[in-house]
Formats: sequence, C-alpha cells, structure tokens
Amino acid sequence: MKWAARFEGYNTQAFRKDCVSGLIVGIIAIPLGMAFAIASGVKPEYGIYTTIIAGTLISLFGGSRYQIGGPTGAFIPILFAIVMQYGYEDLLLAGFMAGILLVLMGLLKLGGLIKFIPRPVTIGFTAGIAVIIFTGQIANFLGLSQVQRHEDFLSNMKEVAVHLDTTSLYSVATAVLSLAIILITPRFVRNIPGSLVGLVISSVVAFLFFEGKVATIGSTFGEIPNALPGFHFPEITLERVQKLLSPALIIAILGAIESLLSAVVADGMTRSRHNSNQELIGQGIANMVTPLFGGIPATGAIARTATNIRSGATSPVSGIVHGIVVLLILVLLAPYASHIPLASMAPILMLVAWNMSERKEFAHILKARTSDSLVLLITFLLTVFTNLTTAVEVGLVLAVLLFIKRMRESLRVAKVLPDPSLKHEKVTPHMVTAQHDCPQISIYTIEGPLFFGDADLFESSLANTLQHQPKVLLLRMGKVPFLDMTGEANLSRIVKQCMSQGTTVLVSGIQNAPKQILERTGLYALIGEAHFFAHTGEAIEYALRRLDVGKCLGCQHFAFRECASLADPHSQTACVQQTSQTSV
Repeated sequence: MKWAARFEGYNTQAFRKDCVSGLIVGIIAIPLGMAFAIASGVKPEYGIYTTIIAGTLISLFGGSRYQIGGPTGAFIPILFAIVMQYGYEDLLLAGFMAGILLVLMGLLKLGGLIKFIPRPVTIGFTAGIAVIIFTGQIANFLGLSQVQRHEDFLSNMKEVAVHLDTTSLYSVATAVLSLAIILITPRFVRNIPGSLVGLVISSVVAFLFFEGKVATIGSTFGEIPNALPGFHFPEITLERVQKLLSPALIIAILGAIESLLSAVVADGMTRSRHNSNQELIGQGIANMVTPLFGGIPATGAIARTATNIRSGATSPVSGIVHGIVVLLILVLLAPYASHIPLASMAPILMLVAWNMSERKEFAHILKARTSDSLVLLITFLLTVFTNLTTAVEVGLVLAVLLFIKRMRESLRVAKVLPDPSLKHEKVTPHMVTAQHDCPQISIYTIEGPLFFGDADLFESSLANTLQHQPKVLLLRMGKVPFLDMTGEANLSRIVKQCMSQGTTVLVSGIQNAPKQILERTGLYALIGEAHFFAHTGEAIEYALRRLDVGKCLGCQHFAFRECASLADPHSQTACVQQTSQTSV
C-alpha cells in the first residue's frame, strides 16, 4: 500500500469519524502515556510528549491506515534499564539512534524479515515483560514508602518484601477503587474507557478524603508543565554511540516487532493491508524527532490501535487528531494531572500487563512439550531474571540451533534398488540387504535439505559405498528442496572422489534451486549435463546402455532380460550369486 493510498476517497463524513475516534483514543492515551513513562523511570510528562509527537508522526509517515503510536508497555523494562545504567540523556540518544536504525531497516526493505522471528521467542519475552510490569506496580498499589527501584527482578521483589510493613491502607483503598471501576465500567458504558473513569473517580475520592495521605504525581515528580519542551539536539560522540549501540538496536528491533504486529492486527480487523517497510520508516522518523523534545521511544500500540478501529477511524487522520487532543489537554489541564495518585495508575498498568501476557498462547506452547516449549520457557525466564537483550539473543540462538537439529534429523539418505513387485519396478530401501545388493550401480535416495547442519551426515552415509568403488553412483535428489554452500562442498568432495576412482556420478530429479547452486559453483559442469536426468528410470537405462556396466543375472531387472558374464569374474560375485528370479 502506497503512502497516499491511505487517504484515498477521503471526505467530510470520514473526517468526522476520524475526529471522534481520535478524541476517544487521545483521552485513553493520556493516563497510559504517563503510566508508561513513570514505569520506565522518567517523569510522567515525557510520556505525554511522546504521545503527542510520536503519535502524530507515526500516523503521518507510517505504512498503516489505522496505526496509533506512542509509549508502550513492551518498552518499559529496556527503557528502565537504560535510565538506571546510563541516565535520561543517554536514553534520548539511544532512542534517536534507534530511529535511524528503523529508517534504515525500512529503506533496505527489511520489514518482512521481522516475521521470521520465532513465535515462542516473541511470546516468551512478551510474557516476561508483562510479569515485570505487573510486579513493578505492587509498590504503588500498596503505597509502600522508601522503596528503591533496581534493574533486576529479584532485587525489586526483595525491596517490596522488606518494605511491606509500610503499606498504606489509603493507597490500597484508592487502588482497589480504581481497579473495580476499570473492570465494571465496560459492562455498563462501552464508549468511555474504563481506565479513564477509574483514574478520574479514584483520584477525586483520594483528593477529597485522603489528601496528603496518598503519593501523587505532583508529590513524587513535581508539577507537570502545560507546554511542550524546547528543541534540544543530543550531544553525539563516538564514545556515546558505541556505548549505546546495543540498547539502540534492542529498541529498534522491539519497536519494529511491536509496530508490525500492531499493523497486522489492524489488517485483520479491517481487511486492509499495511506497508511494512513504510511503517518502519514512519516509526524511525517518529523516534528520531521525539527525543529532540524530551520524549521516550515509541512504537505501535496494539490496544490503542484496536480502539481506534472500533471507534470508527477511517484514515491516519484519527492518529493525528489523537495527538492534537493530548496536546490540548496538556495545555489546559496539566495542573490537575499533578493530583493523580500513583495508586490510581497502578491498576491500569497491571491490567495492561495482564492483557499483554499472552497467557493462553503461553500455556498452549508449553503444553505441546516440544523444543519450542524450551525456547519459550528460557526466553521468558531470561527476560524476567536477567534482561530483555540477553533473553532475545539467547532465545533466537537457541531457536536456530534447535531448528538446525530438527532439519538434521529430517534428512534421509537411503540406499535403494528396483522392486520387481511394484509397478514400473520403483526403487525401495527394503530391497537392499547384506546378501542382496549390486556391486556395479549404487542408487541413493536423498530426502531433505542439504545444508551445513547435516552435510556431514550425507557424506558419511555414502562413505561405505564409495569404498567399494561401484561403477555408477546414482543420486536421486528430487526431494532435496535446498542446498547451501556447505552441502555443495560435501557433494563436490563425493563427486571428485568418484571421478578419481573411475565411478560415474548420475543425478536424477534435482529441483531448480539446488540445480542453480551447482551451476553457479561449476559442479554441474563437472558432473556433466548429460549425467542429469528427470527420472530415475532414465538414469538407470543410461547407465546400462551407455556406460561400461556389465550385464549379469542380478542386473536383469534394471532393464535387460538377457544376461552375460562380466569381464572381471571377481567383480561380479555379488551379482552372479543371485538366481534368475532375484532382482537387485
């Protein structure tokens, strides 16, 4: 889908729908933006800045008609870790660098590659992030005081346990009220988000009855300014870039995954089709500009995008309106936001964590008890107990290794001979035994990819046959879908060994992709074009009529009905010992 195509057929009625949906999503985005910022270790207004700037730019330059962008829960662990380790200023630079990487990914047409990340890895780290978000709000839900936040999960849980005696009943009452309203509201009112109703009512109750007894945004972070900050370009040095390259890469990859997943969800709800590469470019532009105004990294938000669609959005204009709505609320109502209790926001984030946990899919993969279950579990545990970077890296490497193992196990190399009991005397493995074989023509059926993970297995399977130096080696490669350079190298060694000992190599049924590899490397020419056949029968007929293969009782079922003695009596032993009724 081209960028301009997102606005095709736009009219006044569509604009009205976009304004309504933009208003609804904008109102929802305000508490989420502040909550995500606080959970990421920065001031709440930075989440609002991100919602305004990134949300507008993602809608304007992205590749989805309905995408709503902004701060999301998926970024919380990685952003908090960066803030704790490097500080807020370095977070801005890491976000800026991630934006550049996203633009490059889009320009290089890498949008489709994100789809190849294994599902167990994405489910694993998403569930791990959900656990971190949920447990990270326990302290605010209970109103614990003097709690210090740490990068690792166990230290944070220890802080909660140590300070349980500081639990504030006022905070608990505020949080429970907020949670109850959030859960009940959708049953009675569908057009007003429960999170907003719960936040407002619980904040009002806390202000009227618990003033000064519950921690608020203002008491913890100070007053929220009612204007966007000034433009500030981060200081870029080689040392800072090298230091932040890994965090920036993780932000870019995670942002790409989240945004494209959100766009896919939008496609499914609307039967539209997004442009994945344009979406990455739009995400990149947003993440390059947002840090210049103090905002944190952003990506496509699945829940807000779905709400946008359900509210009647027709184009990216709704996302732009959503950014304008948040800006107006910031300018007009910022002082009131300072009175919002942290306990009122805790249930919002806990429910976000619950909804993003992919618990059903998590349980489904675990129940299967396959190698994917192992990848899922390890990725999940590493996300929770170490960090997201380690989890993704280990998860991907483990998934690749297990995939290679499965592919290796899928390779089948079997020695076969014609079966006279079958129509057209098709070749089968059961015809080959220690007492029943042909010393002149060795036929092998190869099934599965020949690549670096199993090329040695292929070569070792033929080793015994090559030692006996047959006159013809026929390789049936009709079921080899893929051949890499390692597989080609092993095949090349087999061919050269055969040529050195006078064995002719024939190939039948080779598919186009492996054939092209052989042509490019010159192995096709080395074997000889005349030695490639579409069918096994043609190759056997060629071997018996054109090559120096003697005729004997054992070989008659290949093609000939007459029999004769081989020139060398010793080389025919295995064949002539068979009776005239025996086939090989």
